[in-house]
Amino acid sequence: MCGICGELRFDGAPAELRRVQSMMDALVRRGPDHGGSYSDGALAFGHRRLSIIDLSIRSNQPMVDAELGLALVFNGTIYNYRDLRTELKGLGYHFFSDGDSEVILKAWHAWGPDAVERLHGMFAFAIWDAGQRSLFLARDRFGIKPLYWTHQGGVLRFASSPQALLAAGGVDTSLDPVALHHLFTLHAVVPAPRTVLNGIRKLSPGHWLRIDAQGQLTEGAYWRLEATRPDSPLSESDWLDAIHAALRHAVKIRSEVADVPVGVLLSGGLDSSLLVALLAEAGVSDLHTFSVGFEDTPEEAGSEFQYSDLVVERYGTKHHKFLVPNDQVLMRLPEAIDAMAEPMFGQDAVAFYLLSEQVSREIKVVQSGQGADEVFGGYFWYPRMQAERSGSPLERFGKHYFDRDHDEYLRMVTDPYGGADHTSALVAQRFEEAGAETFMDAVLRLDVTTLIVDDPVKRVDNMTMAWGLEARVPFLDHQLVELAARCPPELKLREGGKYPLKALARGLLSDAVIDRPKGYFPMPALKYVRGAFLELMRDTLDSRACRERGLYRREYVDQMLAAPDMHHTRIQGSKLWHLALLELWLQRHVDGAR
Repeated sequence: MCGICGELRFDGAPAELRRVQSMMDALVRRGPDHGGSYSDGALAFGHRRLSIIDLSIRSNQPMVDAELGLALVFNGTIYNYRDLRTELKGLGYHFFSDGDSEVILKAWHAWGPDAVERLHGMFAFAIWDAGQRSLFLARDRFGIKPLYWTHQGGVLRFASSPQALLAAGGVDTSLDPVALHHLFTLHAVVPAPRTVLNGIRKLSPGHWLRIDAQGQLTEGAYWRLEATRPDSPLSESDWLDAIHAALRHAVKIRSEVADVPVGVLLSGGLDSSLLVALLAEAGVSDLHTFSVGFEDTPEEAGSEFQYSDLVVERYGTKHHKFLVPNDQVLMRLPEAIDAMAEPMFGQDAVAFYLLSEQVSREIKVVQSGQGADEVFGGYFWYPRMQAERSGSPLERFGKHYFDRDHDEYLRMVTDPYGGADHTSALVAQRFEEAGAETFMDAVLRLDVTTLIVDDPVKRVDNMTMAWGLEARVPFLDHQLVELAARCPPELKLREGGKYPLKALARGLLSDAVIDRPKGYFPMPALKYVRGAFLELMRDTLDSRACRERGLYRREYVDQMLAAPDMHHTRIQGSKLWHLALLELWLQRHVDGAR
């Protein structure tokens, strides 16, 4: 894992290395092991490295292949790089390093943009073609690795985080009204290419972007997900066998492709527990597992240790448990907000942040269970949507998912940020796209290709990389997801959801782990809107910065503050926290950059 950045100018001036250095400085935590830069007239690259594969200096970046006239900065891991390397050697290419970075360079030279389709992994990279004087950017199929860019004043810059782009300066930091509508309707999801800032955009998952010497941008999609049944029907046992084989392979390759040990973030839920079981089944020994918990409150337990302990006892892992006092949660919350590339409403972000801090002291790479609920239908709102028999697909979806209807949104924001119902228009358009056989197929496809990218996936990347920790997500292996998307939704949603995973887990895990109600990171300090947490939100929303920003209507804010425990979204988020979190993020990231 790494942090990448670069600048390409179209005004005849050379790239400004000091601005590239500013971006690199903002990315140090993503890549603490090495920093390097490269320039070629109008183009400059910067790179911060976290060494995972080929730990030698031969894989340091930016990587330059003088013979081919190419330079690369790359963030991620290519799990099939050894197979590609063999194929490229057969085409006459020779290699000077042993890692996956050089394979991308050679593959792009051999196959051009089509090379991206051959990559099996998580990635964001940039290639400079010195001969053609063109820049090529690409991002993995699920946006596991971030790639942001800005194009203003004859200069294009890209980076692994908006904060790096802000550090370089010259960014339009005004708020994007369309993105704000998405943010407050889809619980902090702003689908690419937008962000909440008008001057910063992000490359869509499964896409590439090419920029020529004149600044002309050409974008292309190299992947799309089909959610239709195969031509030859499969029996239930066939589906389960195929899914089980694909998941076993996804877990195995994410353990084998590394020159450092790989652990597991073990929450005690089905998904992460199953990863431990499959790694043990694959013969992995000396496996490190990590769990975090918080203080109990009268309303609920602050940890799920009773479930993770069952997995540890069965498989004899080297387990690390971390108990965080509740007062530390609020104390460390500003740090977690600083690590957010974009605003995140999920209150478990700070849990991931604090867990990652501890894990990074022991290990560099972990597997995590994110993606299983979206791919296999594990959330409580899916059966509710499926049970709806009236209304359009948009109405059936929004009734159980949207945080606010459009009318409420207009009561929340001031006139400059109002306008049309942008989110309904976007979701309706996605539902109309070909390649989804049923309504639930379309819902799950939207979730796994769009919504997951800017919620759990981004949260895991940001919070782990803040500590130089690489998180691998086998449930988002694209071959597994492609298979699962063809599987009938009824099979995935059986027994409350994730039936194929539950079937696989029988005999590998305790029934207590498999059949427990779905849990989330218990975060009592941030779940109950009272005490110091409520005061933080009140102080934030009553601050001079918030009032002068003029985003929220004061009557709406006052309504939230008057009854803070009474205003929740359809998926049980705190509407008051949404308001406060965005304001805190803007104060910490944007106000100081102006």
